Amino acid sequence: MTEMMPTPDAFEGRIGDDAAMQIERLREAIREHQYRYYILDAPTVSDQEFDALFQKLVELEAAYPELRSADSPTLRVGGDVSERFERTRHPAPMLSLQNAFSIEDLYAWRERVKRFLPEERRGELTYVVEPKFDGLTVVLHFEQGRFVLGATRGDGEYGENITPNLRTIRRLPLRIPVMSETKLTAPERLVLRGEAYVDKADFEAYNRRQAAEEGRTFANPRNFAAGSLRQLDSGISAGRPVKLWVYQALILEGVGPFPATHSGNLEYLNELGLPVYPDYRCFADEAFDALADYVADFGERRYELPFEVDGVVVKVDSLELQALLGFTGKDPRWALAYKFAGQEAVTKLTDIVVNVGRTGAITPNAVLEPVQIGGVTVRSATLHNEDYIRDLDIRINDMVMVKRAGDVIPKVLRPLVELRTGEERVWTMPRVCPACGEPLVRPEGEAATYCVNNACPAQLVREVEHFVSRGAMDVEGFGFKQAELFVGKGFIKDLADIYYLPWPAIQELEGYGEKRVANLMNAIEESKRRPAFRLLTALGIRFVGGVVAETLMEHYASLDDLMDASVEDLSGIEGIGPKIAQSVADFFSLEPNRALVEKFQAAGVQTTSDRPAGTEGPQPFAGTTFVLTGTLPNMTREEATAYIEVRGGKVTGSVSGKTGYVVAGENPGSKLDKALRLGIPVLSEAELLSLEG
Repeated sequence: MTEMMPTPDAFEGRIGDDAAMQIERLREAIREHQYRYYILDAPTVSDQEFDALFQKLVELEAAYPELRSADSPTLRVGGDVSERFERTRHPAPMLSLQNAFSIEDLYAWRERVKRFLPEERRGELTYVVEPKFDGLTVVLHFEQGRFVLGATRGDGEYGENITPNLRTIRRLPLRIPVMSETKLTAPERLVLRGEAYVDKADFEAYNRRQAAEEGRTFANPRNFAAGSLRQLDSGISAGRPVKLWVYQALILEGVGPFPATHSGNLEYLNELGLPVYPDYRCFADEAFDALADYVADFGERRYELPFEVDGVVVKVDSLELQALLGFTGKDPRWALAYKFAGQEAVTKLTDIVVNVGRTGAITPNAVLEPVQIGGVTVRSATLHNEDYIRDLDIRINDMVMVKRAGDVIPKVLRPLVELRTGEERVWTMPRVCPACGEPLVRPEGEAATYCVNNACPAQLVREVEHFVSRGAMDVEGFGFKQAELFVGKGFIKDLADIYYLPWPAIQELEGYGEKRVANLMNAIEESKRRPAFRLLTALGIRFVGGVVAETLMEHYASLDDLMDASVEDLSGIEGIGPKIAQSVADFFSLEPNRALVEKFQAAGVQTTSDRPAGTEGPQPFAGTTFVLTGTLPNMTREEATAYIEVRGGKVTGSVSGKTGYVVAGENPGSKLDKALRLGIPVLSEAELLSLEG
């Protein structure tokens, strides 16, 4: 113990001298002891001595309640009970990271990073590798060194205020800097991103105790951590073994200068007494092979860690280069989440059931005896299609190998035929739809089987879910639960009914108060202004995704014109193959589908194409065909298309020998690969904007 750290005896007989000073000295001593115990794992006093210090502080604060403060260690015991969590807006968007699943993806990310940096700056590249903690992301606010606010990540823009619950985490200092001997002064404002988690051993011990008492158990440490911090009674949170790592300074204001690198920030946060995971590694760009080896090695030894991780995060170290690289629409270019290969387990396949998708596709799924894979209880897995089951000879009652692909989606890999007992049964695809009872159809040459009944209720729920999704009409606050409820109530009998919902009846439903209904009404009204190609995407025509829909609406002034197009007309459009053309023509040949478009028009939904005006001006791109791929930094796909077309260019959905340029953003995919193979020039957004000059 250092000379600056008082013992319980140091406070004997001095309580009445200067209560404020005594209380502050006690708090300082307790903070340091907690830091040494919970973070350094190197306590300098016995438990009894610590308890004596803590009890003295409790007594003093009880005697002088006016001297209590929000950062007192005594407040960690919880006890605040909330009726609900308040939403709080984050100071900056809490964006997700792009994922990689192979070493090849890792190297491809490195090349993208270099491509978006000026050539003269590429030599400055260094990288930091950290574990990707599998817990609950939290955002922590400190002002003048005091912890004042903590929130969940939420939707990235807004989170839930869980400050009282976060105060119960022993590793989270309520005031910084923690150590009295530090030479640092707390920043005036500090906002951190961190991860709340539960050690595997603590999780297992808690579940054992709960099972013995016939209480609730949790599926995995991540769910346990999240559930512990989302308690309305913070006293419950205080009884849970939740820990914390912080890994990013989002805002640093006040006392400076601050470090110019991410790794420097981690060292700085550690010196302030914050819980920073110590085993992060830095690599120069020329040592990227060593970085890749380290990532692969970390994946092998991750199970030795006391807590769960599902990958590593690789970041560009320089904060200045991070700023230069910037963001795509949803994630930073300067960071990558490398997800480890899925884990496998053996269990029994007890049944095969089928689900009906929005296009009517019938997907078989395995019902499994529950098995733990990577800390998650898996009870079902995909079997893809009828051919997959037949080719692998998967049978009901087989013992099967199951894998969580990307540590998320379970799938059956193969049966263990050597373990068969004779009780196994061969499965066959049902002849009728399980939702509506109509005959199922398997088109010639396809692996999928379909329910072709447009009135199938299961199909309609999925169609509605797709229609309101972000890539289609993007109706905020409308998801699967609303689709299932409104279809089940008979409010939605076709997709256009979304714009004719009986709002008085909806307001009578439980959970649909005035504000929620008003928000949903506004979101649906707002969706009417989406471009026509988004409506075409939302219709769910086979083979027609966003790119194909956009390509079609570049050639037709309205959905009315598109509905009258023949297969030959459609096939003549670059990027539209015979399968797509036939699918579109077949869809609009049906009178109910044409009537559906008319119903959308009557509701005021945009069905005409947003062709750019002003094409009578200079046409520097005349005769040139462009293909857009990936996410551009500053322009949406619609804006980029309008920019090209107003200058006389043509935008198509696929790369061919006739393509003049490919404009590539983040996550460009196979179109970029094909352009490079064909020797087609590839432009960034900045190069596109400078092209006409």
